[in-house]
Amino acid sequence: MLRKTLLLGLSLGLALATAVSAQAADKVSIVYIPKNTGNPYFDSLVKGFQDGCAKVGCDFDMQAPATAEATSQIPFITAQTQRGVGVIAISPNSPDALNQVLDRARSRGILVLAVNGDLVGNLDHRDAGILPVDFTKTGPSQVELLGSQINYEGEIAILSATTDAPDQNTWIAAMKDSLASNPKYAKMKLVAVAYGDDDPQKSTTEMEALIQKYPNLKGVISPTTVGVAAAAQVLQTQGKAKQITLTGLGTPNQMRPFIKDGTLKAFQLWSPYNEGLLTSYFAVGVKNGTIKNEPGTKFEVPGLGEITVGADHIINTQAELTTFDAGNIDQFNF
Repeated sequence: MLRKTLLLGLSLGLALATAVSAQAADKVSIVYIPKNTGNPYFDSLVKGFQDGCAKVGCDFDMQAPATAEATSQIPFITAQTQRGVGVIAISPNSPDALNQVLDRARSRGILVLAVNGDLVGNLDHRDAGILPVDFTKTGPSQVELLGSQINYEGEIAILSATTDAPDQNTWIAAMKDSLASNPKYAKMKLVAVAYGDDDPQKSTTEMEALIQKYPNLKGVISPTTVGVAAAAQVLQTQGKAKQITLTGLGTPNQMRPFIKDGTLKAFQLWSPYNEGLLTSYFAVGVKNGTIKNEPGTKFEVPGLGEITVGADHIINTQAELTTFDAGNIDQFNF
């Protein structure tokens, strides 16, 4: 009888352990690989992931390279593939350098999501793209925001991130197209595109070089949070804010001092927090089978409302860019 009782207890213990292991195995694991470390923009996105996972029940981790070079994310993708995570969410540093390693991850059943920037021209190497906003509107919106402040005339420049950044290149191409095709911008002349590599010091150096090389420079667009903050600091230090109008994509907390002291009047962005939140809900839903990763699929995200999977499996977190200025910047904290 004692032997039977021990065997029964052992069987129940094994069954319970198996059930617990199965439950743990069913918990979706998400690893997010941003462009690089040290960028406050991605801190907000990570917070969205963390809060989303706390609500839907997924394990989250963030791993990132020190620099935003085209191939710097490859070792991180490889490591997570070998580890066997459920989801790799990545803000790609290149539209094509990651194709092979992402394909390997997908072949092992890992859901690959491009976040905040897509694999332009290589969409079939990821499962879906979660973008902050409709990227076709970003470039034109930036041109219009600058143009409206400089009376739509004068020499302008762009201070970008890296030469390979797919999101930056998409926006810059749209800016160039707007400047060339819209008569409204006929008197605005793009004289240079500089690259600060999303590094504060290099962005500072590039902004200083633009000012020195183009003495008649009237405006600068910097569609990167690192670049626009560095450019604002240069204008503030050199006392050039009245001569050169700056706008771009920045976070309210970074840019608040420059708005307050008049270094720049307005800039734009979206909510990186909401991107992380949305991605966590979508990833868990797809892995659990409650959300179909198909164009036309609709699903709910608390606080964001109804979200739709668009053509090419692209999901926009919000419809339009948010413009921040002295009138509304204190309403935001990220």
